[in-house]
Amino acid sequence: MNKLILTFLFLFMLVFTGQAKRVVRVVALGPTTPVIDLNMPYEQMVDTMMGFWDSKISEVLSYRPDLIVLPEACDRPDKLQQDWKAEKKYYEIRKDQFLDHFREIARNNHCYMVYSYKRILGDGTMRNSSVLIDRQGSVTGIYDKNYPTIGEMDRGIVRGIEAPVFKTDFGTVGMLICFDLNFDELRKKYAKVQPDILIFSSRYEGLLMQKFWAHSCRSFFVSAIEGLPFLPSEIIDPLGEILNQSNSHYLNFAYAEINLDNKLIHRDNTMDKMMALKKKYGDEVSIKDPGLLDVVLLSSYSDSLTVDDMIKEFDIETFDSYYQRSSDYRFEPGNMEK
Repeated sequence: MNKLILTFLFLFMLVFTGQAKRVVRVVALGPTTPVIDLNMPYEQMVDTMMGFWDSKISEVLSYRPDLIVLPEACDRPDKLQQDWKAEKKYYEIRKDQFLDHFREIARNNHCYMVYSYKRILGDGTMRNSSVLIDRQGSVTGIYDKNYPTIGEMDRGIVRGIEAPVFKTDFGTVGMLICFDLNFDELRKKYAKVQPDILIFSSRYEGLLMQKFWAHSCRSFFVSAIEGLPFLPSEIIDPLGEILNQSNSHYLNFAYAEINLDNKLIHRDNTMDKMMALKKKYGDEVSIKDPGLLDVVLLSSYSDSLTVDDMIKEFDIETFDSYYQRSSDYRFEPGNMEK
């Protein structure tokens, strides 16, 4: 009897753990920050902004998110950036109050959070940073904006030089901030390592650029964007398709459950195999075809088989392998101009 109970508990934990590692609940917040009296004491500004974010975060906690993403410079009162002396003084008073507060929220709700803010280092220099906070409330990663605007650098923001990818209990995460979205050098760094999720905190939307980054990096792309006029926050899959976005009339956040156990597959010479795969595993596998792109997103929802297991079983070639093989084949005898 004891052996039977232990076996049942093991299988239950195996199923639960597998599901938790694959499907991730993501929230991207993008409300417009409040207009406050800039003549009030700076500590009161801090309290006002903290109260604002408490109210917005409380709206999404019922979704039991694994990851909450906040916009760029989210703790800065609206219009304060128009007076650099006042903005800098605000940061000196603010210190790490928001960071400590968000660490507590992450710990109390057992979720990851990304807090994007102007960070003052010990040597007095500043960075425009996004900080990844883990479920225990610890800072597990810091990304410094690689491409600050000229205006930011004139105000003392020093550029970052690294594009780190951080490990979480659900997968890997890369980050970028606002103006970074325009620079291919940074995108290519992430495309080489293909993080599971790219997190974009911003005050600029970028339109097609978000979709291009998602597809070219083979990553889910989560954007938390604040600004006027209304700018939507979005969650985009590796096909470049929007799964959800915030709504100007009703919801100022985007929410989606994303499956990180996936691979992109080109349709050439693979559709018969994928149909056979679907016939065998039914609801345990998803094949999403956006049309026109000739690439599909293959995802496993099985408790026992990963998408790589399925690909191996049916001898399916991945999108990246097919493209690399096609590129290399040009150099075979007879395939090149003389």
